[in-house]
Amino acid sequence: QVQLVESGGGLVQAGGSLRLSCAASGRTFSAYAMGWFRQAPGKEREFVAAISWSGGSTYYANSVKGRFTISRRNAKNTVYLQMNSLKPEDTAVYYCAFGAGRFYGTTSKEYDYWGQGTQVTVSS
Repeated sequence: QVQLVESGGGLVQAGGSLRLSCAASGRTFSAYAMGWFRQAPGKEREFVAAISWSGGSTYYANSVKGRFTISRRNAKNTVYLQMNSLKPEDTAVYYCAFGAGRFYGTTSKEYDYWGQGTQVTVSS
């Protein structure tokens, strides 16, 4: 069983920045891909960013490319999402996800475990 604990969400003005963290336990963190998804009110959960087991490969949704950066520190069993130039449309609950394998996926089915979510609210 894997536990994921997200932190770092909050309220920020448009154009501001936030850094989300997700600490994992219960499985060999360094052997699996990690991802971030988000869900806005009334919308389906959507892919945001993912990173391979080593951190050597990353992938982003077009809506966040160039503004968000995913990274990981395997020694700390933690994955991060640095979010810059935030927009009101980035407002959502952000979820950390633990991959089913070494390489990243962009769909929910490619992740085995999920965090509880952290709220990000961007005001205009």
